[in-house]
Amino acid sequence: MRRLTRGTALGKLKLVQSSRRLKSTARLEKLRAELAEDGAGVEDFVGGADGPTRIPQIKKPKRKKKIERKPEWLKAEFVQGESLENYQRLKQTVKGLGLATVCEEARCPNIGECWGGKEGTATATIMLMGDTCTRACRFCAVKTSNAPPPLDSKEPEKVATAIHKWGLDYVVLTSVDRDDLEDGGAAHMAECIKRLKDTKDAPLVECLTPDFAGNLDHVEIVAKSGLDVFAHNMETIEELTSKVRDRRANYPQSLSVLRHVKKVCPDMVTKTSLMLGCGETKEQIKQTLEDLRENQVDVVTFGQYLRPSKKHMKVGSYVTPEEFAHWQKEAESMGFLYVASGPLVRSSYKAGEFFLTNVLKEREKARKVAAAES
Repeated sequence: MRRLTRGTALGKLKLVQSSRRLKSTARLEKLRAELAEDGAGVEDFVGGADGPTRIPQIKKPKRKKKIERKPEWLKAEFVQGESLENYQRLKQTVKGLGLATVCEEARCPNIGECWGGKEGTATATIMLMGDTCTRACRFCAVKTSNAPPPLDSKEPEKVATAIHKWGLDYVVLTSVDRDDLEDGGAAHMAECIKRLKDTKDAPLVECLTPDFAGNLDHVEIVAKSGLDVFAHNMETIEELTSKVRDRRANYPQSLSVLRHVKKVCPDMVTKTSLMLGCGETKEQIKQTLEDLRENQVDVVTFGQYLRPSKKHMKVGSYVTPEEFAHWQKEAESMGFLYVASGPLVRSSYKAGEFFLTNVLKEREKARKVAAAES
């Protein structure tokens, strides 16, 4: 009797389970039929009954960043051997005296070649008045600020010490713009030059200056400080000046600086530099050269604009060595005293200094001969 009861109970249980499965299947089929009839899909349920529809997005695989490769002719030479020793010696001197160089701050591609030269020919362009500029030109890698640190009153002495340690006979001094100072730093620059010149075996001094906001009295302070070459860079053609340079700089203002130096110091060698590859045309370059000659500029250099970082102005084009050779011949035919032109040439490139050293020494000899005869 117990076995019959137990069997009956199991049978009933199976019937109940089977019935439930049938009902569940029936409900599921009914729901499917309703959904098919209404045209609803899974997207209607992802965000809830009244919520927004949220369809999952499939992320596309990231493309590898395209690396812009520069032309072969823009590769700088590797520093090694004796040149490496000279490079390290100059670097240690600069660091030890707390000086700044435009070679490092502006990331010059020629730093190894210039700093690695033999004693007496090695070149480092010392940047006066700190490493922070009050202007923000779109091509320049130097740090900027409206309130740079105060001037170092001991800088003239430090510069003289560094130059004599290097044993150089030709020195290039440059500076950041200091619009925060009343005279733009003119008196400080003049003091650095005077300190260098007031020594035994004083080197020849080239000074690459800012525009002093167009104040020609301040330009004159530097021009009459005893330097041998007064340099101020035009940087680019007139039509691109507002795009390339800080808004406080302009083409006529830079020309007026170079013109005024010749007016107050007729025998001074004046020098400027142009970047190519910014978007200029041949006609515009030719016009700029004519403007320079009209204002009695003696020396011009041409170099390729290279973008320091992605934050800076893009390169318009890479100018070939053949085009640079063309502009060298063109400028020489117009009567410039000296022209340096090449992809890696910069305003203080040492090739020009060899030539200018000879020119300046010959002029000094001529002055001495003239003085003796009179």
